[in-house]
Amino acid sequence: MSLLCAESPNVFDLLDGAGITFLWHPALSEQTGGEVRRLLEAVESGAVELDVLCVEGAIATGPKGTGRFHILSGTGRSMLDWVKSLAPKAQHVVAVGTCATYGGIPTAGGNPSSAVGVQYDGHHPGGALSADFRSVGGLPVINVAGCPTHPDWVTETLLLLASNSLSAEDLDSLARPKFYADHLVHHACPKNEFYEYKASATKLSELGCMMENLGCVGTQAVGDCNIRGWNGDGSCTRAGYPCINCTAPEFEEPRHPFTETPKFAGIPIGLPSDMPKAWFMALASLSKAATPDRIARNAVSDRIEVPPKPKAGKA
Repeated sequence: MSLLCAESPNVFDLLDGAGITFLWHPALSEQTGGEVRRLLEAVESGAVELDVLCVEGAIATGPKGTGRFHILSGTGRSMLDWVKSLAPKAQHVVAVGTCATYGGIPTAGGNPSSAVGVQYDGHHPGGALSADFRSVGGLPVINVAGCPTHPDWVTETLLLLASNSLSAEDLDSLARPKFYADHLVHHACPKNEFYEYKASATKLSELGCMMENLGCVGTQAVGDCNIRGWNGDGSCTRAGYPCINCTAPEFEEPRHPFTETPKFAGIPIGLPSDMPKAWFMALASLSKAATPDRIARNAVSDRIEVPPKPKAGKA
Protein backbone atom coordinates (compact mmCIF):
# COMPACT_ATOMS: atom_id res chain seq x y z
CA MET A 1 0.00 0.00 0.00
CA SER A 2 2.85 2.36 0.74
CA LEU A 3 4.58 1.59 -2.56
CA LEU A 4 1.42 2.43 -4.48
CA CYS A 5 1.64 5.95 -3.02
CA ALA A 6 4.68 6.70 -5.19
CA GLU A 7 3.90 9.87 -7.11
CA SER A 8 5.14 11.86 -10.10
CA PRO A 9 5.54 9.36 -11.70
CA ASN A 10 3.59 6.50 -10.19
CA VAL A 11 5.41 3.29 -9.32
CA PHE A 12 4.43 1.44 -12.50
CA ASP A 13 5.55 4.19 -14.88
CA LEU A 14 8.72 4.78 -12.88
CA LEU A 15 9.85 1.16 -12.88
CA ASP A 16 8.78 0.64 -16.49
CA GLY A 17 10.82 3.66 -17.56
CA ALA A 18 13.86 2.15 -15.86
CA GLY A 19 13.35 -1.20 -17.57
CA ILE A 20 12.32 -2.91 -14.32
CA THR A 21 9.53 -5.48 -14.51
CA PHE A 22 7.82 -7.57 -11.85
CA LEU A 23 8.36 -11.27 -12.22
CA TRP A 24 5.65 -11.64 -9.59
CA HIS A 25 4.11 -9.76 -6.69
CA PRO A 26 1.20 -11.23 -4.69
CA ALA A 27 -0.89 -8.05 -4.89
CA LEU A 28 0.28 -6.41 -8.11
CA SER A 29 0.60 -9.35 -10.51
CA GLU A 30 -2.11 -11.20 -12.40
CA GLN A 31 -0.61 -14.69 -12.05
CA THR A 32 -2.09 -16.93 -9.40
CA GLY A 33 -2.09 -20.57 -8.40
CA GLY A 34 -0.24 -22.93 -10.69
CA GLU A 35 1.22 -20.09 -12.76
CA VAL A 36 2.99 -18.71 -9.70
CA ARG A 37 4.13 -22.11 -8.55
CA ARG A 38 5.67 -22.86 -11.95
CA LEU A 39 7.36 -19.43 -12.03
CA LEU A 40 8.89 -19.90 -8.60
CA GLU A 41 10.09 -23.36 -9.54
CA ALA A 42 11.66 -21.94 -12.72
CA VAL A 43 13.50 -19.30 -10.70
CA GLU A 44 14.59 -21.92 -8.18
CA SER A 45 15.96 -24.16 -10.94
CA GLY A 46 17.77 -21.30 -12.64
CA ALA A 47 15.62 -21.43 -15.78
CA VAL A 48 14.39 -17.88 -15.07
CA GLU A 49 16.85 -15.21 -13.87
CA LEU A 50 16.08 -13.25 -10.72
CA ASP A 51 17.81 -9.89 -10.52
CA VAL A 52 16.23 -8.65 -7.29
CA LEU A 53 14.39 -10.63 -4.64
CA CYS A 54 12.24 -8.24 -2.59
CA VAL A 55 10.80 -9.61 0.63
CA GLU A 56 7.97 -7.92 2.51
CA GLY A 57 7.00 -8.91 6.05
CA ALA A 58 8.80 -10.73 8.85
CA ILE A 59 9.81 -14.34 8.38
CA ALA A 60 8.14 -16.70 10.85
CA THR A 61 10.57 -19.44 11.91
CA GLY A 62 8.17 -21.27 14.25
CA PRO A 63 7.24 -23.80 15.22
CA LYS A 64 10.63 -25.14 16.24
CA GLY A 65 12.52 -23.60 13.33
CA THR A 66 10.32 -25.12 10.61
CA GLY A 67 8.73 -21.85 9.47
CA ARG A 68 5.45 -23.64 8.98
CA PHE A 69 3.48 -20.96 10.78
CA HIS A 70 3.62 -19.18 7.41
CA ILE A 71 3.10 -21.30 4.30
CA LEU A 72 3.26 -19.69 0.86
CA SER A 73 -0.22 -20.49 -0.35
CA GLY A 74 -0.47 -23.29 -2.88
CA THR A 75 3.15 -24.40 -2.56
CA GLY A 76 3.07 -26.42 0.63
CA ARG A 77 6.36 -24.76 1.59
CA SER A 78 7.09 -22.12 4.19
CA MET A 79 8.17 -18.56 3.41
CA LEU A 80 11.32 -19.36 5.39
CA ASP A 81 12.08 -22.21 2.99
CA TRP A 82 11.37 -20.11 -0.11
CA VAL A 83 13.56 -17.21 1.08
CA LYS A 84 16.46 -19.54 1.86
CA SER A 85 16.08 -21.17 -1.56
CA LEU A 86 15.61 -18.07 -3.73
CA ALA A 87 18.01 -15.63 -2.04
CA PRO A 88 21.18 -17.37 -3.30
CA LYS A 89 19.78 -17.22 -6.85
CA ALA A 90 19.18 -13.45 -6.79
CA GLN A 91 21.64 -10.83 -7.91
CA HIS A 92 20.45 -8.71 -4.98
CA VAL A 93 18.12 -9.22 -2.01
CA VAL A 94 16.06 -6.32 -0.64
CA ALA A 95 14.08 -6.43 2.60
CA VAL A 96 11.22 -3.94 2.38
CA GLY A 97 9.82 -2.53 5.63
CA THR A 98 10.97 -2.93 9.21
CA CYS A 99 9.23 -6.29 9.63
CA ALA A 100 11.31 -7.72 6.78
CA THR A 101 14.50 -5.94 7.84
CA TYR A 102 14.59 -6.57 11.59
CA GLY A 103 11.45 -8.52 12.56
CA GLY A 104 9.26 -5.54 13.44
CA ILE A 105 5.74 -5.73 14.82
CA PRO A 106 5.35 -9.56 14.69
CA THR A 107 8.23 -9.90 17.17
CA ALA A 108 6.42 -7.88 19.85
CA GLY A 109 4.57 -9.45 22.75
CA GLY A 110 6.91 -12.36 23.23
CA ASN A 111 7.32 -13.07 19.51
CA PRO A 112 4.80 -15.94 19.35
CA SER A 113 5.71 -16.96 15.78
CA SER A 114 9.49 -16.70 16.37
CA ALA A 115 9.65 -14.06 13.65
CA VAL A 116 12.90 -12.59 12.37
CA GLY A 117 14.03 -10.28 9.60
CA VAL A 118 15.57 -11.54 6.39
CA GLN A 119 19.14 -11.06 7.66
CA TYR A 120 18.66 -9.52 11.11
CA ASP A 121 16.97 -10.57 14.32
CA GLY A 122 16.32 -7.19 15.89
CA HIS A 123 19.70 -5.49 16.27
CA HIS A 124 21.57 -8.75 15.81
CA PRO A 125 22.93 -9.93 12.44
CA GLY A 126 21.54 -13.29 11.40
CA GLY A 127 17.85 -13.83 10.67
CA ALA A 128 16.24 -16.07 8.09
CA LEU A 129 19.60 -15.81 6.29
CA SER A 130 22.94 -16.01 8.06
CA ALA A 131 24.92 -12.93 9.06
CA ASP A 132 27.57 -13.71 6.43
CA PHE A 133 25.11 -14.15 3.54
CA ARG A 134 26.01 -12.21 0.42
CA SER A 135 23.95 -12.17 -2.76
CA VAL A 136 25.34 -13.00 -6.19
CA GLY A 137 26.02 -9.27 -6.55
CA GLY A 138 28.23 -9.31 -3.45
CA LEU A 139 25.99 -7.29 -1.12
CA PRO A 140 24.29 -8.22 2.13
CA VAL A 141 20.52 -7.96 2.28
CA ILE A 142 19.65 -4.31 1.63
CA ASN A 143 17.41 -3.15 4.46
CA VAL A 144 14.88 -0.56 3.31
CA ALA A 145 13.55 -0.11 6.84
CA GLY A 146 10.45 1.88 7.80
CA CYS A 147 7.01 1.05 9.14
CA PRO A 148 5.76 1.64 6.54
CA THR A 149 8.72 2.41 4.35
CA HIS A 150 8.56 5.50 2.16
CA PRO A 151 7.67 4.50 -1.44
CA ASP A 152 10.55 6.58 -2.78
CA TRP A 153 13.03 4.68 -0.60
CA VAL A 154 11.94 1.49 -2.32
CA THR A 155 11.92 2.85 -5.87
CA GLU A 156 15.20 4.73 -5.43
CA THR A 157 16.86 1.55 -4.13
CA LEU A 158 15.59 -0.41 -7.14
CA LEU A 159 16.73 2.31 -9.56
CA LEU A 160 20.20 2.36 -7.99
CA LEU A 161 20.45 -1.42 -8.28
CA ALA A 162 19.25 -1.32 -11.89
CA SER A 163 22.01 1.15 -12.74
CA ASN A 164 24.62 -0.77 -10.72
CA SER A 165 25.08 2.29 -8.51
CA LEU A 166 24.63 0.80 -5.01
CA SER A 167 27.67 -0.60 -3.23
CA ALA A 168 28.40 -1.79 0.30
CA GLU A 169 29.79 1.68 1.07
CA ASP A 170 26.33 3.09 0.32
CA LEU A 171 24.78 1.16 3.23
CA ASP A 172 24.95 2.14 6.90
CA SER A 173 25.92 -0.15 9.78
CA LEU A 174 22.45 -1.74 9.75
CA ALA A 175 22.50 -2.16 5.94
CA ARG A 176 20.05 0.70 5.32
CA PRO A 177 20.69 2.80 2.17
CA LYS A 178 22.52 5.95 3.19
CA PHE A 179 20.58 8.17 0.79
CA TYR A 180 17.89 8.29 3.46
CA ALA A 181 19.69 6.83 6.50
CA ASP A 182 22.29 9.63 6.60
CA HIS A 183 19.48 12.01 7.61
CA LEU A 184 17.57 12.38 10.86
CA VAL A 185 13.80 12.74 11.01
CA HIS A 186 14.62 15.93 12.94
CA HIS A 187 16.02 17.49 9.76
CA ALA A 188 13.45 19.94 8.33
CA CYS A 189 10.88 19.11 11.02
CA PRO A 190 8.34 21.97 11.12
CA LYS A 191 8.62 22.00 14.93
CA ASN A 192 12.34 22.84 14.92
CA GLU A 193 11.85 26.42 16.08
CA PHE A 194 10.06 25.07 19.14
CA TYR A 195 12.81 22.49 19.64
CA GLU A 196 15.52 25.16 19.54
CA TYR A 197 13.88 27.03 22.41
CA LYS A 198 12.78 23.81 24.18
CA ALA A 199 9.21 25.07 23.95
CA SER A 200 7.31 21.83 24.43
CA ALA A 201 3.83 20.58 23.70
CA THR A 202 2.08 19.00 26.66
CA LYS A 203 -0.45 16.96 24.68
CA LEU A 204 -1.07 15.77 21.16
CA SER A 205 -2.31 18.36 18.65
CA GLU A 206 -0.35 21.20 20.25
CA LEU A 207 2.22 22.98 18.07
CA GLY A 208 5.27 22.66 20.32
CA CYS A 209 8.18 20.24 20.24
CA MET A 210 7.15 16.72 21.24
CA MET A 211 10.53 15.51 22.49
CA GLU A 212 10.23 16.59 26.15
CA ASN A 213 6.79 15.18 26.96
CA LEU A 214 5.32 13.20 24.06
CA GLY A 215 7.97 10.62 23.22
CA CYS A 216 9.31 12.05 19.95
CA VAL A 217 12.71 10.60 19.02
CA GLY A 218 13.18 12.43 15.74
CA THR A 219 16.59 13.67 16.93
CA GLN A 220 17.75 10.04 17.09
CA ALA A 221 15.79 8.36 14.27
CA VAL A 222 17.22 8.03 10.76
CA GLY A 223 15.08 9.02 7.80
CA ASP A 224 14.52 11.95 5.46
CA CYS A 225 10.75 11.94 6.23
CA ASN A 226 10.56 15.71 6.72
CA ILE A 227 12.74 16.47 3.71
CA ARG A 228 11.12 14.14 1.19
CA GLY A 229 7.58 14.18 2.58
CA TRP A 230 4.88 11.55 2.31
CA ASN A 231 1.87 11.67 -0.01
CA GLY A 232 2.99 15.02 -1.34
CA ASP A 233 4.15 16.80 1.80
CA GLY A 234 3.18 14.90 4.95
CA SER A 235 5.11 13.24 7.78
CA CYS A 236 4.36 12.01 11.29
CA THR A 237 5.65 15.15 12.99
CA ARG A 238 4.00 17.42 10.43
CA ALA A 239 0.72 15.73 11.34
CA GLY A 240 1.36 16.35 15.03
CA TYR A 241 2.38 12.83 16.04
CA PRO A 242 5.78 12.01 17.56
CA CYS A 243 8.44 10.13 15.63
CA ILE A 244 8.63 6.58 17.02
CA ASN A 245 11.87 5.63 15.22
CA CYS A 246 10.20 3.08 12.94
CA THR A 247 13.32 2.67 10.79
CA ALA A 248 15.23 1.13 13.71
CA PRO A 249 15.42 -2.43 15.01
CA GLU A 250 13.16 -3.18 17.98
CA PHE A 251 11.23 0.10 17.75
CA GLU A 252 8.05 -1.92 18.28
CA GLU A 253 8.66 -2.37 22.02
CA PRO A 254 10.16 0.81 23.48
CA ARG A 255 9.08 -0.30 27.02
CA HIS A 256 6.93 2.79 27.42
CA PRO A 257 3.91 4.24 25.55
CA PHE A 258 4.92 5.76 22.22
CA THR A 259 3.47 9.14 23.24
CA GLU A 260 5.28 9.41 26.59
CA THR A 261 8.86 10.52 27.17
CA PRO A 262 10.66 8.44 29.82
CA LYS A 263 12.59 10.67 32.19
CA PHE A 264 15.10 10.36 35.02
CA ALA A 265 15.00 13.12 37.62
CA GLY A 266 12.87 15.11 35.18
CA ILE A 267 15.40 14.79 32.36
CA PRO A 268 14.42 12.94 29.15
CA ILE A 269 16.40 9.72 28.83
CA GLY A 270 16.46 9.76 25.03
CA LEU A 271 18.57 12.78 24.10
CA PRO A 272 19.89 13.67 20.63
CA SER A 273 22.14 10.83 19.50
CA ASP A 274 25.31 12.88 19.05
CA MET A 275 25.10 15.36 21.96
CA PRO A 276 26.55 14.82 25.47
CA LYS A 277 23.92 15.09 28.20
CA ALA A 278 25.68 17.92 30.04
CA TRP A 279 25.80 20.02 26.88
CA PHE A 280 22.15 19.38 26.17
CA MET A 281 21.09 20.39 29.68
CA ALA A 282 23.14 23.59 29.55
CA LEU A 283 21.74 24.54 26.15
CA ALA A 284 18.21 23.62 27.21
CA SER A 285 18.41 25.90 30.25
CA LEU A 286 19.67 28.81 28.17
CA SER A 287 17.10 28.18 25.44
CA LYS A 288 14.16 28.07 27.86
CA ALA A 289 15.33 31.29 29.48
CA ALA A 290 15.45 32.98 26.07
CA THR A 291 12.14 31.65 24.72
CA PRO A 292 10.12 34.44 23.09
CA ASP A 293 6.57 34.81 24.37
CA ARG A 294 5.23 34.04 20.88
CA ILE A 295 6.90 30.63 20.81
CA ALA A 296 6.06 29.76 24.42
CA ARG A 297 2.37 30.50 23.93
CA ASN A 298 2.06 28.85 20.52
CA ALA A 299 3.80 25.70 21.79
CA VAL A 300 0.84 24.77 23.98
CA SER A 301 -1.82 25.78 21.48
CA ASP A 302 -3.35 23.77 18.64
CA ARG A 303 -3.06 26.75 16.30
CA ILE A 304 -1.00 29.91 16.00
CA GLU A 305 -2.23 32.30 18.67
CA VAL A 306 0.58 34.82 18.45
CA PRO A 307 1.80 35.49 14.89
CA PRO A 308 5.31 36.82 14.27
CA LYS A 309 5.48 40.59 14.14
CA PRO A 310 6.95 42.23 11.04
CA LYS A 311 10.23 43.95 11.66
CA ALA A 312 9.79 47.69 12.02
CA GLY A 313 11.03 49.60 8.99
CA LYS A 314 13.46 52.50 9.15
CA ALA A 315 12.16 55.99 8.62
